[in-house]
Amino acid sequence: MTAPAEQFEKGPGADGAGTAGRPVLEMRGISKSFPGVRALSDVNLTVHAGEIHAICGENGAGKSTLVKVLSGVHPHGSYEGEILFGGEPCAFKDIRASEQRGIVIIHQELALIPYLSLAENIFLGNEHSKRGIISWSETLRRADTLLKRVGLPDKPQTRIADIGVGKQQLVEIAKALSKEVELLILDEPTAALNDEDSRKLLELIGELRAQGIACIVISHKLNEIRQIADSVTILRDGRTIETLSVRERPGDEPEISEDRIIRGMVGRDLDQRFPPRTGYEGEDAGTVALSVSDWTVRHPIDHQRKVVDGVSLQVRRGEIVGIAGLMGAGRTELAMNLFGRSYGLYERGTVRVDGRAVQTRTVPEAIGHGIAYVTEDRKTYGLNLIEDINRNISLASLSGLARRGVVDEHAERRVAEGYLRSMNIKAPNVHEQVQRLSGGNQQKVVLSKWIHADPEVLILDEPTRGIDVGAKYEIYTVIDKLAAQGKAVVFISSELPELLGMCDRIYTMAAGRLTGEVSREDATQEVLMRHMTETLDTGAGTGTATGTDTSPGTTSGDTGASSTSSSDTSSEDRAGTSPGSTSTFDSSTSGTSDKS
Repeated sequence: MTAPAEQFEKGPGADGAGTAGRPVLEMRGISKSFPGVRALSDVNLTVHAGEIHAICGENGAGKSTLVKVLSGVHPHGSYEGEILFGGEPCAFKDIRASEQRGIVIIHQELALIPYLSLAENIFLGNEHSKRGIISWSETLRRADTLLKRVGLPDKPQTRIADIGVGKQQLVEIAKALSKEVELLILDEPTAALNDEDSRKLLELIGELRAQGIACIVISHKLNEIRQIADSVTILRDGRTIETLSVRERPGDEPEISEDRIIRGMVGRDLDQRFPPRTGYEGEDAGTVALSVSDWTVRHPIDHQRKVVDGVSLQVRRGEIVGIAGLMGAGRTELAMNLFGRSYGLYERGTVRVDGRAVQTRTVPEAIGHGIAYVTEDRKTYGLNLIEDINRNISLASLSGLARRGVVDEHAERRVAEGYLRSMNIKAPNVHEQVQRLSGGNQQKVVLSKWIHADPEVLILDEPTRGIDVGAKYEIYTVIDKLAAQGKAVVFISSELPELLGMCDRIYTMAAGRLTGEVSREDATQEVLMRHMTETLDTGAGTGTATGTDTSPGTTSGDTGASSTSSSDTSSEDRAGTSPGSTSTFDSSTSGTSDKS
């Protein structure tokens, strides 16, 4: 379907005709079942023209299922209930049918082809053609107009692979605008974005509202919900709990708190965002379980570039040690290279487990020495999505379940059933495919896999990314229990309040090097951010990080660290702490050697 030229210049509602008084969408009594699971039960949702309507709920509450029903992913006839769009009943048989009516969904996993251009992606399946031949001049002209409309300066001929994920989100919105969108659905739109890209995207969503385009936003970031939404519908266990007004008019201050939204999501007040820390009291408490010295890694393609440069750190038994850093700081690169050289080219460095130097040249070798790594990308690297819970949990420890080289399936099932109960994984049984689970339950399966492998050192990379506040608390509790058992835990996160709430010590990284080490007592968001934005004095070769003139109030800008989140832990939670309470990182106290 080709949009008229005027649509690209003004957009629907640009003349002020779109108001929030007219319902553009009504979903009445929507119920949907899967084998063994009632995903939705009598759900109701009303969205008005020119409104930003948020949908919140714990993982497994039914949010994604609801919008899949709306967009035709689950076709008419596979669910109960009624959908009215623009006052007319709708029976969408597929996603193309819903798009033809002006309903467009942007999934958390972006549907873009990396080796095609921006223009080709925008009009894929919606090409401008004459007599079966694509008009590239028209395609490029309209793509350029759309890209400018979403604030993207790149040329239409640029490949998707050559732009960052923040810009890719804008391309998805441009793609939606090319289809004369009236209702835009965004599923976790900022989950993988840094602060600056998130800010730009939220501003664009606000601009779309001013043009009369209604938006449904699904997000676990409650601070962003309060920032942009006009109203919020809360789902719990597949049912509509309530719809709350966030603000009367765009631009007004929000009228509800994050705690009020959380109470609706979990059915109770969540007095604490983090569990109380349980100390480890074993005979070896305080002994160093993991020691990394002078670890250096080069980029896998650009061999001249060091992505990890002379990093040294220690983690003791029963300790949770955080690693904070901005996008590109080298946190994930460090973790993946330690875990079987999974990323980059190893140059030098020593890793010791319980004081003994070990080799971690392959993943099986790292596992054999008691090191486990929970990846930040669970769907790509952490799970086999087409397999069931049973097989995924046993993957890292099959040898312990095998007899004479043959896996004991009964033992495998008993292990999986044990974790299904102890980790509170919401699934009908252990034979449920992992791809059918919510994000929080998928993460619990990943954790179960590595807990069953019984590691001495557990490296967690963004372990709560994309999951709700209730599931986060459950995962925090699991992490605390592991530390209380004497495990050494490395906790990598872009959410500073999360690190402040969970960690005993926090290292900071910038440009592949350590720039600071801060104790729990001295840590604040301002202190961490100052170290994360430090420049390094490489001329003397001393390995000392030198602070810049960055003020303590620096925000993360175009970085990956989130200094604001749904967690309320911040500097004011630690009375009497000042940004100057920690000294500039000196490698002489930690063994770091920042060689250039």
